[in-house]
Amino acid sequence: MTITTDSLHTARFADRADGYHPSPVREVFEVSMQPNMISLAGGNPDLSGLPLDRIADMAQRIIKDRGEEALQYGSGAGTPELQELICEIMALEGISALPENVQITSGSQMALELVTKLFCNPHDVILAEGPTYVGALGTFEGLQADVVQVAIDEKGLIPSELQDAIRALKAQSRTIKFLYTIPNFNNPSGISLTPERRQEIVDICRTEGIAIVEDNPYGLLSFDGSARAALHSLDPDNVFYLGSFSKIFSPGLRIGWVLAPTEVRKRLQLAAEATTICPSVLSQMLVESYVSGFDWRAHVRDACTTYARRCDAVMEALELHMPEGTTWTRPTGGFFTWITLPAGRSVDALLQPAIDGGVVFVPGSAFFAEPAGANQLRVAFSFETEEALVEGVRRLGAAVAALPG
Repeated sequence: MTITTDSLHTARFADRADGYHPSPVREVFEVSMQPNMISLAGGNPDLSGLPLDRIADMAQRIIKDRGEEALQYGSGAGTPELQELICEIMALEGISALPENVQITSGSQMALELVTKLFCNPHDVILAEGPTYVGALGTFEGLQADVVQVAIDEKGLIPSELQDAIRALKAQSRTIKFLYTIPNFNNPSGISLTPERRQEIVDICRTEGIAIVEDNPYGLLSFDGSARAALHSLDPDNVFYLGSFSKIFSPGLRIGWVLAPTEVRKRLQLAAEATTICPSVLSQMLVESYVSGFDWRAHVRDACTTYARRCDAVMEALELHMPEGTTWTRPTGGFFTWITLPAGRSVDALLQPAIDGGVVFVPGSAFFAEPAGANQLRVAFSFETEEALVEGVRRLGAAVAALPG
């Protein structure tokens, strides 16, 4: 038998290497770039409303006036100026925070990895909604944590199901480290946790001695402009809050953060420094200039108006083109809706015919740690135009109708 260089190296991989899998969203990225393909897959923000000329002027001024500082190493925790601005942004959701409790990261994906790395030993349990963010599953599995998902309904995570899962795991003497949740316009379901359930879930986790990791990239993207109370505001000592500028400004700048108690924040900084030394100073300064020197909230309001129109277009198209028995969520913000096909219709069997018909999406199974979601899929409405979304749903509906069963 011939031993190749590749097989020689793969035999040396650590056990955790098996936990890293290709992202289903990234896998369909190249497909989405094909001519005449309509993508209902990626949750990209619409950047067309950004004042690019003004942002270019801000970047030029930063380089001209503060270039040696902007292009140098910086603090592992982040710049004090941006930490303060982040506290002002979080206050919109009822959070009272000190700048020194904010750890700035290279995107909130890094923040999630740092928290997981800091708290989870191999085979510790992380609770999460079912379905949940595919990038979180990749992080948890790559760091060898075991994910147990809890059912949701139209009101979000079901408290009784959470309680039952905790009891069952404790009966097995399993160690539960935290509940990971996206309470606002959940990715992928689009569902938001109701105010009553927020308090109930916070109380359950506090009583059971389980921390909460609140991932909130979509919280300010409500279609009606309202802000929901963050879980952190209900229990600051037990909830770690993850935030991001990716959806409200720019994903390309890769700036996110974690809000955590002082000692945890210090450990997060050490873990961050071991990974990236420091977040990009130039990116932080550009975010600072944008947030402090531009009416960024007006931009968010305008973007939400666009997202709301696109969501409405998708809802109407689903009503028109999906076969009887298909259901979907009706989000009031964010980027996504979650579709459940009639019983017996397989999304795995749907994907290639849909691509052949000129539309691509993300299969529902990608959002579960265990086999599930076989007849479900995520549709993103944030990036394509209303006309493209309507046509994409029409193409999708035709592919669904052609499925056997």
